[in-house]
Amino acid sequence: MKVSELAKAAEVNPDTVRFYTREGLLNPTRNPDNNYQQYDAEDLRRLRFARKARQLGFSLPEIRAILEQADEHHSPCPMVRDVFEDRLASVEREIAELQQLRERMKSALKAWQAMPDGTPDGHTICRLIEHWDDDQPHHNGDCHHG
Repeated sequence: MKVSELAKAAEVNPDTVRFYTREGLLNPTRNPDNNYQQYDAEDLRRLRFARKARQLGFSLPEIRAILEQADEHHSPCPMVRDVFEDRLASVEREIAELQQLRERMKSALKAWQAMPDGTPDGHTICRLIEHWDDDQPHHNGDCHHG
């Protein structure tokens, strides 16, 4: 299969095929007649696998490591579970941080509704941002508390 045919079979765009090829996840051979890259069923399987892994949040280096394990006839499953548990934990942390950000944004927006527009006067840049948390208990500096 040529790049375009592999892309169509895997329902991705040709750039994705080229990208995974450059990253060494696919192993095309060169057609001696026209020097085009030729892909086979194994490349299609690897491409579909990589796409599913990406949808589950695996990074390229992780996908490469999984494929290498499989290429050496080792089960990548234990590694997949470990990596996935770490990834899930980090997604949970990101969600918590985003939820905190959302609350800060909501409270800032609420405070801003009541605040007058200020003109920069040499002491302030944008009062909305500088004073949004005036009525909040102040933490010292930018320390993140547990």
